[in-house]
Amino acid sequence: MKNKLKVFRAMHDLTQEQLADNIGTTRQTVIAIENNKYLPSLGLAFKIAGFFKVAIEDIFVYEGEKYDN
Repeated sequence: MKNKLKVFRAMHDLTQEQLADNIGTTRQTVIAIENNKYLPSLGLAFKIAGFFKVAIEDIFVYEGEKYDN
């Protein structure tokens, strides 16, 4: 899974520390997410999307298998 967290953070002129404080996590977690070293929990992904007032899919992009129903 890829993400655009760094882009959204830059668009809002936020440091990693400021974002972490606003979403209730650590700067280290923000760094790990931005570097694709850590997949956030669904709850944290919702907090991040909610903070930026966008859909989760606007920030997190799944690049895995496609499923046909």
